Amino acid sequence: MAEKYLVNGISSNEISAQDRGLHYGDGLFETIAVVNKKLLCWDEHIKRLVKGCEKLNIPTPDKKVLENEALSLLDDKEKAVVKIIITRGTGGRGYKIPENIKPQRIVFISSWPDHVNKYSNTGINVRVCEYRYAKNSRLAGIKHLNRLEQIIARSEWNEEDITEGLVLDHDEHVIEGTMSNLFCISGNKLYTPDLTHSGIDGVIRSKIIDLSRELNFEIEIKNITLEFLLDMDEVFMCNSIMGVRPVKKIEDKKFDTHKKTDTIIKTLEEHEIIPL
Repeated sequence: MAEKYLVNGISSNEISAQDRGLHYGDGLFETIAVVNKKLLCWDEHIKRLVKGCEKLNIPTPDKKVLENEALSLLDDKEKAVVKIIITRGTGGRGYKIPENIKPQRIVFISSWPDHVNKYSNTGINVRVCEYRYAKNSRLAGIKHLNRLEQIIARSEWNEEDITEGLVLDHDEHVIEGTMSNLFCISGNKLYTPDLTHSGIDGVIRSKIIDLSRELNFEIEIKNITLEFLLDMDEVFMCNSIMGVRPVKKIEDKKFDTHKKTDTIIKTLEEHEIIPL
């Protein structure tokens, strides 16, 4: 499947070399799974995008325009990925925000990534990254364009049998994976890290929290240490493209069961929240 791009509604894959998204990472993005021409969790993705625009003082794009542009790119492929990028636009040298902001919007579609199919449903291997996230409550939760922290953490390994790396903060609290959110289970308690100061408030994470009662779990959002995590019955990672993947090993610690995680996966699939 050839990638197709729209820049401000026009078929193009070019933007200005003066765009602040290129110069400073001054913008936001969303990555959305498409299954059978349906944009999964569209409303939730747009809600987070709007929240990010408000935090960064970028004028909010027209939600209906974004939806129409995304839908116009869909074809008959069973699965695909739509990405939306919003930048503050062009505007002089330096960090000062331009007086007349003209945000740029980029909407494009690409093939379903091959690497996702390699993630085992029977469990993935996870390592603990040496890099530590900084704290920044202003940027926590949103998907801004500056992903250097994730790039640095992901650069720590090349082993093909390791799917994901856990990143902690400087207080040694587990925050998330380099590309996914984290949950762990003990009995009927479902835990996920507090993301007040670091990390991304993932769409699938939010949906699982919302569905916790239907899933017969008591949910708790808290600071999680590595010691606490390794003492859990089950652990799983999630994002919009890979869905939910049980963890079978973190470093040398093995998790031998993921029955409750499988139940969560089934429920999310039934609600058309994650791709089958």
